[in-house]
Amino acid sequence: MGLFDKCYQFTEAKKVIEAGYYPFFIPLDETEGSEAILRGKRIIMVGSNNYLGLTTHPKVRDAAIQAIRKYGTSCTGSRFLNGTLQLHEQLEDRLAKYLRKEASLCFSTGFQTNLGVIATITGKGDAVILDKDDHACLYDGVRLSSAILKRYQHNNMADLERTLSSLSGNNGRLVAVDGVFSMEGDLAPLPEIVQLCKKYDAKLLVDDAHSIGVMGGGRGTAAHFDVEDDTDLIVGTFSKSFASLGGFVAGNEQIIHYIKHHARTLIFSASIPAANAAAAMAALDVMESEPDRIKKLHRNAKKMRKEFKSMGFNTGKSQTPVVPIIIGSDRDKTLTISHALLNEGVFVNPVFAPAVPPQRSLLRTSYMATHTDEQLDRVLEIFYKVGKRFGLI
Repeated sequence: MGLFDKCYQFTEAKKVIEAGYYPFFIPLDETEGSEAILRGKRIIMVGSNNYLGLTTHPKVRDAAIQAIRKYGTSCTGSRFLNGTLQLHEQLEDRLAKYLRKEASLCFSTGFQTNLGVIATITGKGDAVILDKDDHACLYDGVRLSSAILKRYQHNNMADLERTLSSLSGNNGRLVAVDGVFSMEGDLAPLPEIVQLCKKYDAKLLVDDAHSIGVMGGGRGTAAHFDVEDDTDLIVGTFSKSFASLGGFVAGNEQIIHYIKHHARTLIFSASIPAANAAAAMAALDVMESEPDRIKKLHRNAKKMRKEFKSMGFNTGKSQTPVVPIIIGSDRDKTLTISHALLNEGVFVNPVFAPAVPPQRSLLRTSYMATHTDEQLDRVLEIFYKVGKRFGLI
């Protein structure tokens, strides 16, 4: 088989495009947070990760604009060489204090953070234990590290213990888990995971990409469960609640110092521009100064979970602003329903294997602090109409 043959043989996406149901890479004309403009039509956005609605917050916008005026549009180099600004270090200090850790370190993206951290702190002979539903970046980090990969059934603590107890030798062990699982909105049972890590001498990394700014008063899943002191490393991203771009890891000062001088994804990547750092820091200001915003986010999510369930939709085990509408094994039906919702004015994310198990295709909906009751009522009205049409309820 020639090198490019697989490219020319890949026709699946083009068939869906030609059929008019392609749900990815949708080019929005404008986006205002809770609403967007698509091909001149206003739609309600329930398919983003803009949980606190800060992408349009005046303080966040102004911070980014002022940073561009002061520093320009790019640092044009890696943190290791010419790409570190005082702004980056100020942000790292703020993050460490916010997460109640000794130090933190900013990377160019959240994906690169997990790649760099896992590949740096684990290696040949070490074992990394992942939940089967963990994000792809955790799996790719293990592949880069040459560590032994072990998986356990999703949120199954008996299977996690079986996996940990099967490991032999004195090499390092790392349990890495999503705090909030991004497709179905359920939580990792961190108190039980912490106890097993202690029992089997494993370290714990929590990927809180969808949790910081959302759970634990904004401080994440470890704060939500009051296990911050037992969580060795917390990884986050600026591309969701922080309304920016980039990623970070927080933990013990010496561990962060080691990662800073060894993580290839940090040393060989350009740093986030000043505008992104300033926007993230302004978002953190809002999280701390406007706690009611987080409360409003959870009120909106609670309302949607309750109303969807009362209509008869299957919302799984969501406990967060990510609320799935589980359809099942019919991928084509999932695509068709998402397209019908979009035509009615609601933007959702159709999700199927490999992002979720083959029998668990779903519509991923997610909510913001800035969604109004009128917008949410309209979403419910449209979901009821479309759900009835396609026999979901």
